[in-house]
Amino acid sequence: MRQAERIAAGSIAVGLAVLSLKMAAWQVTGSAALFSDAAESVVNVAAALLALFALRLSAVPADANHPYGHHKVEFLSAVIEGVLIVLAALEILRHARLAYLHPTPIETPLYGMLLNGLATLLNLGWALVLLRTGRRVRSPALTGDGRHLMSDVVTSSGVLTGVGLVVITGVPWLDPLLAALTAFYILGAGTYLIRESVSGLMDAVPSADIVKRVRDLVAENAAGAIEAHDLRMRHAGPTIFLEFDLVVPGSMTVAEAHDICDRVEAGLKAEMEGMLITIHVEPEGKAKHQGVLVL
Repeated sequence: MRQAERIAAGSIAVGLAVLSLKMAAWQVTGSAALFSDAAESVVNVAAALLALFALRLSAVPADANHPYGHHKVEFLSAVIEGVLIVLAALEILRHARLAYLHPTPIETPLYGMLLNGLATLLNLGWALVLLRTGRRVRSPALTGDGRHLMSDVVTSSGVLTGVGLVVITGVPWLDPLLAALTAFYILGAGTYLIRESVSGLMDAVPSADIVKRVRDLVAENAAGAIEAHDLRMRHAGPTIFLEFDLVVPGSMTVAEAHDICDRVEAGLKAEMEGMLITIHVEPEGKAKHQGVLVL
């Protein structure tokens, strides 16, 4: 099993542990705010299952029906996770409304806050693991799951502070108010995740620093060529697809031009594992004097 898949499988176990703690916190207190935190944890477990499925499917080699591989399933997984987050936010708003109309006192608040605090610390530690691993292996599924958990940590911290204020002030409507504020925050996080993942499905370019590094590597390794123009890049999961035209002197042999292409590909893949590169060689009459000028 790949490291990314092991991390995703670990997310399921962590999610179930966090869900159990937060559900217990809600049950012993009856707090609407703590319910909102527990409801989001249900989504966390579903998201972890989605991420594991997406990572396993994305690892399936390219075939006749999917010649570019199955990497985009990670973006689809992240979109579904975003939709689940939005649905959780709507459910929290519904519960908050009912709690406002029919307020109930918070019971055994200290015990409930302790359980929720333990769950929050567990989420924080695992979110950092997911974000670090997701960035390293360029996995939208793991990164999306990590961002979701980090938003959960933020909302949990706010909920814990709010429940403490309710206990101190004795103002019952603060509890559903905090639940509603939590729901709006979660709603924003889910919307952002959907927008970012749809961008990946639409073949958006990688980040600006990756684009710059690719251009620099082409220039550094294409000695003997004149220029590289019309660079086009897109990313799908950990894979970056790169295409460009390489202009060489008209007197250069096919073998010499091929050697330059091999050198460029080796330089790129040495830093960016899994990159798929397509180079179209053109004679100097096709030079546009733009793009990457080779010195």
